[in-house]
Amino acid sequence: MTEKNLEIDNADVKKVDVTDLKILNLLMQDANMAYTEIGKRIFVSGGTVHVRMNKLKQMGIVRGSQLVIDHTKLGWDISAFLGIYLDKSSLYAEVSKQLETIPEVVNIHYTTGIYSIFAKIVCRDTQHLREVLHDKIQKVSGIQRTETFISLEESVNRPIPFGE
Repeated sequence: MTEKNLEIDNADVKKVDVTDLKILNLLMQDANMAYTEIGKRIFVSGGTVHVRMNKLKQMGIVRGSQLVIDHTKLGWDISAFLGIYLDKSSLYAEVSKQLETIPEVVNIHYTTGIYSIFAKIVCRDTQHLREVLHDKIQKVSGIQRTETFISLEESVNRPIPFGE
């Protein structure tokens, strides 16, 4: 898929209707839901759901699906957020590419405010966190310093309900 396909302009947004939004809402609740089941719930055929999903993918609105895993049940007990200060904000793209190579980095955001980048990392334990911070993150060129916030509990992680 090209960069052009991922861009959504106002004309594309106008092509999304209530039925599309209902389909998206159901799939955000359960990405494994069969198109026939979605069709039953919103009173259209499974074929209609299939055609509309293809349209939403072509428009770049739907970019795939993912498996949601509880990291803690696999022994990865630490989630932390990093406020990253850059030497220069113009280094964002370069630093992001370097951070992408670190498997423990699961989210990267270019932000306003005191940090140039806000990132989420997942580690097995505090020793692993220390190693990731010291041996990987701090060695990324362009990073001036970081501030680490360990998450004690995640209470909410949900998609935005569209059209409600």
